[in-house]
Amino acid sequence: MSAHKKSMKTPAALAALLLLASGLLLAQKNPKDQFVFGPLNKIQMPKVEEMKLGNGLRVFLVEDHEVPTVSLRALVRTGSVFDPADKAGLAALTGMVLRTGGTTTRTGDQIDKELETVAATVESIIDTTIGSIWVSALKEDTGRALEMLADILINPAFRQDKIDLAKIELRTVISRRNDQVGQIADREFNRLIYGQNSPYARQIEYATVEALTREDVLKFYQTYFYPNNTLLAVWGDFNSAALKASLTKTLGRWKSGRVNVPAWPAVTSVDKATVNFIDKPDVNQSNIILGHIGGLMNNPDLPALNVMNSILSFDRMFKKIRTDEGLAYSVWGSYGSGFDYPGTFSCGAQTKSQSTVYAIELMLKEMKRITQEEVTDSELAKAKDQYLNSYVFRFDGRAKIINRLVYYAYYGYPMDFSDRVKSGVEKVTKADVLRVARKYLNPDKVQVLVVGRASDFDKPLSTLGKVNTVDITIPPPAKVK
Repeated sequence: MSAHKKSMKTPAALAALLLLASGLLLAQKNPKDQFVFGPLNKIQMPKVEEMKLGNGLRVFLVEDHEVPTVSLRALVRTGSVFDPADKAGLAALTGMVLRTGGTTTRTGDQIDKELETVAATVESIIDTTIGSIWVSALKEDTGRALEMLADILINPAFRQDKIDLAKIELRTVISRRNDQVGQIADREFNRLIYGQNSPYARQIEYATVEALTREDVLKFYQTYFYPNNTLLAVWGDFNSAALKASLTKTLGRWKSGRVNVPAWPAVTSVDKATVNFIDKPDVNQSNIILGHIGGLMNNPDLPALNVMNSILSFDRMFKKIRTDEGLAYSVWGSYGSGFDYPGTFSCGAQTKSQSTVYAIELMLKEMKRITQEEVTDSELAKAKDQYLNSYVFRFDGRAKIINRLVYYAYYGYPMDFSDRVKSGVEKVTKADVLRVARKYLNPDKVQVLVVGRASDFDKPLSTLGKVNTVDITIPPPAKVK
């Protein structure tokens, strides 16, 4: 009896044995062999109907009856790149007060109250190369939402009290722009790449905000806001025939005009290596960014660049700097490609101050290595899988899909642009990765930027070259007389 009891296994012991056995079996096989992944399901793109009103407004309609809501988004060809240098912030101010300043028939506060009663939202913004205003409402309030959008676009009032309030908000943004180290690094890196006086990196200052007047805002609006300079996307639970009639009745009243929008400003970049430092004695880690000018999304080499970037940034730099060396809290990289102007190629890391220069040297070493030898089969396969498997998440909602399509239309890209890039990625070879790395990466001409505490660095930054100290002091506002 006692011998029998000794041979019994408790449930916990049996579970441990089973776990050990399963671990041994898995150890004998490559984990990749445990799973067979089929091809990705084909993305079901919605039917997009395009129309143009008599005033030149181009409209994209997507019926979607799954959720009882309707969204409208208007894109106006304008942007902060057209701000005069001495009035930086004009576009941003116009975008803010377009919504808050109300219309000739109702104040911004009255619009707020009306929106609350129908659970709708209206927002507006003007960014670097695009102006946007969007409205979202329940299906039964589509007519009111459309009428409100038309009223704001056609009859903005730009009331002085709301302009004054928006200028206070802009001053607050200026006062806090050096609060976050990461934001400092991103901002100043862009200024290094594009140039401090470039409209793509221009900063608003107290003086430029102070110079802005209501007349400036009105002139900006009157220069760019015309239906024949605007795209409108509408998606949601509506009847197309009825909506077309409503569009004609509301936004069809918007008078077209002679629009003379300049071409986007040219980009010039520094074509030599520089080392730059921003002193932050109150931090114990360094924020590092290094890189140079990037490219445009319509580059035929974009698929190969996407694959190359994935291998360099997430396979090699991440593995070397964070996994192998344990130097960084985060490591990232991006070969930036813009719709309308070149993005930036950049790699970055956050590391303890005592490993700053060593981390930079490792990043530069990996950047050079990918230009000197072909990547491995496994690196290529993994990078392509990462891109293709994430591709579906760009289209996992109607809002994402229609916004992507209208952006393509706005910037003059074909509607099937995403599919073209995806097909290109599927065909990328190791030779393609090496070719684009050699063509587009310039390890000997990178701009290096470090934000941190120099006294704690492992080696002087001057080890990498002559150091330029970047002044991020915020010019104070003018004294009130």
